[in-house]
Amino acid sequence: MKIDTSHGLSCEPYTAPHDNPCINRGTMPQITLIGINHKTAPVALREVLSFTGDEADVALRDLFQQPEIRELVLFSTCNRMEILFIPARGDGQDCVKTFISRFKSVPVEKFESALYIHTGDKAIRHLFRVACSLDSMMVGEPQILGQVKKSYRNSVAANTSGVILNRVMHKAFNIAKKVRRETGIGDNAVSISYAATELAGKIFSDISTRSVMLLGAGEMAELAVEHLISSGVKEIVVANRTFCNAITLAEKFHGKAVKFEEMEHFLKEVDIIISSTGATEFILTAPQLKRIMRSRKNRPLFFIDIAVPRDLDPDINRINNCFLYDIDDLQDIVNDNIEERNKEAVKGERLVDEAVIKFINWMESLEMVPTIVAIRKKIDAIAQAEIKKTMHSMPHLSPRDHEAIQRMTRSIADKIMHDPIRFLKNMGNHRDDARYLNAARHLFNLDHTEEL
Repeated sequence: MKIDTSHGLSCEPYTAPHDNPCINRGTMPQITLIGINHKTAPVALREVLSFTGDEADVALRDLFQQPEIRELVLFSTCNRMEILFIPARGDGQDCVKTFISRFKSVPVEKFESALYIHTGDKAIRHLFRVACSLDSMMVGEPQILGQVKKSYRNSVAANTSGVILNRVMHKAFNIAKKVRRETGIGDNAVSISYAATELAGKIFSDISTRSVMLLGAGEMAELAVEHLISSGVKEIVVANRTFCNAITLAEKFHGKAVKFEEMEHFLKEVDIIISSTGATEFILTAPQLKRIMRSRKNRPLFFIDIAVPRDLDPDINRINNCFLYDIDDLQDIVNDNIEERNKEAVKGERLVDEAVIKFINWMESLEMVPTIVAIRKKIDAIAQAEIKKTMHSMPHLSPRDHEAIQRMTRSIADKIMHDPIRFLKNMGNHRDDARYLNAARHLFNLDHTEEL
């Protein structure tokens, strides 16, 4: 008997934009990302260019000492090595390549063709996609976000990140959480062992009240048991043709070891059977199970047969309330789940693009800050100069009068500045922001100094 594992999800085709018209690439700080990953470099090259924990700390500090680098974050995993930075002068790209070559004792020409270099919004998009696990070998895997966070913490500890990279890293963490929360990118098992656990949860509404029997051993079978334990199963029974092996595994899982000959007796008690014995013939047949199911009063039994050749008679699936899945069944489920994750990833890409546009707008708003400060400074200076003249011509005013005039003048100045400053702060949403910025500077005559 098989249960329905379809999901019925669908999504429209999607292509991520590369040159979004909402993004103005003016004079913003040039965020740059240089790296290699599983798509661009074989494992042999990734091994050579990877940074261990201690190496990463040293490399971070050494590279940050280069005059070409203003801000810096470095992250390295088994599948990628990436350096995110803001240059202090020039584009800093040759500096980073030379540093990698020197630190790793590898000529630049040996790895340069495997490098990808992203700048501006493309660098931001790449970072966000990495944090969201949209760029991972297995889309949706949860480990990458923790690895990126750890790398960022190292940069903060080393004082190599600044205003821009601090902001972009926190935005990467936020969008990663949003993608996982609003899409199904992390749903559905994508490993054989976890698929088995997921199926068990569909057959039994409360897995914490269920018990498991492991027949034989093997990496995938043991992983499946570990997943079931983490899901809260109440008891583990281990049966092995070699009893001492059963004892060893039972100790590992804090379970009970039984002799292989006792297997049929315990099948009357357990709910989930994971089999991986390596036997050349079926260790359980359909006639055996019919007899066992009668003594169980037809309570459901879930079988996971990971052995090749198979341990369990496929006709067991014909018995009511017996659910048997072999390695091919589980692989089919995994393949379907990977396809569903990829569909959900399309939704994640859209969320990433929205986050990139918002971040670029924030960066462009930084260009307005000097102008906003200059406007405030100029109007405040004019106000103070006029107050000084007024006070000089009215010596009879009391300190309370002076204070009232100061308050009134500040209030007038704030009201005059309110609308133009609000407009400038929101200019990141305008494609002609440079033109507006220049107009504001001319309007307030900010580029010419004069005595007030």
